[in-house]
This record gives sequence, structure tokens and C-alpha cells, in this order.
Amino acid sequence: MENAIHAENADRIKARLVVEAPNGPVSFEADKILRARGVTVLPDLYVNAGGVVVSYFEWVKNLTHIPFGLMERRRRERRNQAIAAALERMTGKEFPADIRDEFLEGGAEIDLVRSGLEDVMRSTWGRIADLIDQQPELGDYRTAAYVASIRQIADAYEAIGI
Repeated sequence: MENAIHAENADRIKARLVVEAPNGPVSFEADKILRARGVTVLPDLYVNAGGVVVSYFEWVKNLTHIPFGLMERRRRERRNQAIAAALERMTGKEFPADIRDEFLEGGAEIDLVRSGLEDVMRSTWGRIADLIDQQPELGDYRTAAYVASIRQIADAYEAIGI
């Protein structure tokens, strides 16, 4: 909900960390008040990026008409079967039945999507956190997230010669 935290209620927020939901729930004035009190605000720009990332994955999948993992699923299954067999030979014990099937399968499509999402979110957070460390004058994670985004767009344009 937009501006759910605003200048009139920001001083009553007891949390040390505010993780924004979508649509700008912290007003500009509230953000200043919270930061002045030492409250960390993770901006919706970053926190809600996961939905956009997964939508992009779905778009790519639909364009190619190829499910995630199709190109490597059988290779991964064979590799995991070889690992399980080697562990059984080395230990003289059977691979635990309660995890055997999941391990041998090597992960479903949703596991690949989650892995990709985690990778994107971690690397994005790394860029944002690095910017704050290198340029403390940016002042907050929201500004750093915008700077990181603009730099990434500029790099993409530069890469194609624009």
C-alpha cells in the first residue's frame, strides 16, 4: 500500500529493518525520518524484483518452447547416479532412501527457477551493498539500488554501441 509509513507514523516504527512491499509503502519523508533514526530500509525496487525476474524467465521459456533443464536433465541424473553409486561403494552402505529419489532426479524445473532467482537476487544485492561501501555519500539502499540499475542499463547500451 502506497505511503503506509508516512511522516506522521514513522517515529512510531520500532523495527530496526523495514523491508518494503510493492508500490512505495514508505513515503519520502518517512524514509528520511527512519534513516535519521538508524532504521535500515530495503527498497521495494530491490525487494520486489524477484517477480520481474521470474516473469522474465517465463518469457524466455515461452519464446524458446523449451522447459528449463531439458538440455541437461539426463546428464545431471546420470552424474548423480554415479555419485550415489560411488558413495555406496566407498561406505558400504546404501544411499539413504528418504533422499535418494530427489537426489537422483537432480531437481525439477522449479528448482532451476529458484536457483536462477537466488543467483540474480544475490548478485544484485552484492552490487547494491558494494555501492554503499564504496560510495557512502549515496546514503541509503534505495539510492544505491537506483544507481546500480542505471549503471546496468548504461552498460547494456554501451555493450551494443549506443
